[in-house]
Amino acid sequence: MLIVAVVGPTATGKSDLALDLAQALTPAGGPPAEIVNADAYQLYSGMDIGSAKVPVDQRRGIVHHQIDVLRVGEDASVARYQASARADLDAIAARGARAVVVGGSGLYLRALLDDMTFPGTDPAVRAALEERAEREGTRALFSELERSDPAAAVSIGPKNTRRIVRALEVIMITGAPFTANLPRQEYVRPAVQIGLDCDRDVLDARVEARVEHMWDAGLVDEVRTLSRGLGRTARRAVGYAEVLAYLAGETTAEQARADVTANTRRLARKQMGWFGRDPRVAWLSVGSPTLLDDALAVIAAADAGQAPAPGTGPVRRSLGS
Repeated sequence: MLIVAVVGPTATGKSDLALDLAQALTPAGGPPAEIVNADAYQLYSGMDIGSAKVPVDQRRGIVHHQIDVLRVGEDASVARYQASARADLDAIAARGARAVVVGGSGLYLRALLDDMTFPGTDPAVRAALEERAEREGTRALFSELERSDPAAAVSIGPKNTRRIVRALEVIMITGAPFTANLPRQEYVRPAVQIGLDCDRDVLDARVEARVEHMWDAGLVDEVRTLSRGLGRTARRAVGYAEVLAYLAGETTAEQARADVTANTRRLARKQMGWFGRDPRVAWLSVGSPTLLDDALAVIAAADAGQAPAPGTGPVRRSLGS
């Protein structure tokens, strides 16, 4: 059965639409649709307010997967998520149910839906490359990458030491260009992506309202409670990093709140850039009074074998600049 994915920037109402779709796509007397999370930080137990996780009592009885599956001290792994979430999709399909994937973490969505492999790591190779970067400088490794895989060098750039080291590691391990292991826009299972489109000014206002709600709901207390156990990945999350800086005395509460708002807006633009480059996404207006019906029409067409026409909604234009 066709997988439905609800994608797009933060604060556009993806979770609400996913819940509406899961209910609407459950056939009378048939197996209920189930939701699979594709938000990197909703994987973490306890990171509830800052990740805008739908509370259990508001999930309308719909089964959710890939939520609260990690402790906050663990580092997230896209490869591990791919294996676990694909297993969820297999189980949902075996029950004859519809899977509704929802989230704004582009790499996680691509790993789940698309043909994407993860080459292994070699600690010795990685350590040797990192030592060379320290001794010879990033530029020397970048020049090596330019010779080995020019396309990867153009994509990564000369300043991202971590990604340059990873690209060279993959080349040394696999004997193939790093770009040969990058994701392709090819679904591994039949799927349709619905993107939520929003005018830039409206999106900024929605972000500000979301941050205000999170602050009032106790974001600072949530971060304070989790702070001692937060690992490297969780500490980088927008909303958590800024509050941690405030709790450490590095900024004021007012500045932390302003930083959360600014960085959430920046995240929304980054997400729009990611999803906006995928021509398979069918874009729908967040403000449409017939949003659910519009989405169901896209799904019905996809079920009938009609690929969505590439969308060019206003957010894709305004945030792409």
